[in-house]
Amino acid sequence: MPLTQEELRAVEQIHRLFRTVGQIIIGKEEVTKLTLTAMLAGGHVLFEDIPGVGKTLLVKTIAKCLGADFSRIQFTPDLVPSDIVGFSMPRSGQDNFVFRKGPIFSSIVLADEINRTSPRTQAAMLEAMAEQQVTSDGITYQLPQPFFVLATQNPIEYEGTYPLPEAQLDRFLMQLSLGYPNQKQEVEMLAAPNQMMALQDLEPILPLESFLQLKASVPRIHIEESLLQYVVDLGNLTRSSAHIRLGISPRGNQFCVIAAKAYALLDGRSYVIPDDIKAVLPAVYRHRILFYDSYSSQQTDEAIQALLKRVSPPIRR
Repeated sequence: MPLTQEELRAVEQIHRLFRTVGQIIIGKEEVTKLTLTAMLAGGHVLFEDIPGVGKTLLVKTIAKCLGADFSRIQFTPDLVPSDIVGFSMPRSGQDNFVFRKGPIFSSIVLADEINRTSPRTQAAMLEAMAEQQVTSDGITYQLPQPFFVLATQNPIEYEGTYPLPEAQLDRFLMQLSLGYPNQKQEVEMLAAPNQMMALQDLEPILPLESFLQLKASVPRIHIEESLLQYVVDLGNLTRSSAHIRLGISPRGNQFCVIAAKAYALLDGRSYVIPDDIKAVLPAVYRHRILFYDSYSSQQTDEAIQALLKRVSPPIRR
């Protein structure tokens, strides 16, 4: 079933969003597309990079273009759960308490340098990401919908970082990296107007309501059974490799399928093709595969590309 005219209009607005983001974050169109893909699929995104390559600016720009409620949490070693979740305080002149919501109560939360805080605070973030809720003083509070965590982290070899628990890593649908710009892109960056001023002048391009309507269309994107088998075959390779300690879980395969559907939708199609799976799979696998030996990010990406070459995608008839 082809996309409706309303869906096609929303896709065109997202393409306009890509172009706008590209004027501020130069040369990172595919990272922007994958970020929006993850959000359309209902997932969170983890950006791992050295400081200064534009992670925070990218998240702020996307939030501004969507006109979404936005908050930024700067993670530090002394951050405690109540700094994120909120806390109860006595009402003036009364015996009962009122709950003061923390910055986690936003549609888009920028968790900046998320791996610089303690495991106790990470546990509060895990509940928010996994259950869409938080708990304070034994009372559970639902988070706003939609709720996306777009987190940044420095490479774990940096001083003052804590490795994220595997359970929390698995809650991120994708792990992305902006990387250094090439020489041409860096010259364009230096010649461009002040990026923060450009961000302040941005107006919403795609209303959040339209984005949510498009998000609701993702599950109906068609994927053939042969492509589902292709995803399973790739996942099984990670589980049988002598070099991989922890392969892709069934949930990882589910994330791969829903991300491929969202990627197809952003290309204006109502069906998935093998290239959609190839485009999203590295970002879905990157933080889920654990090797017996210590692998750098580049080695992990090379290993994933090698896996893709070992399985032939089905031929679409």
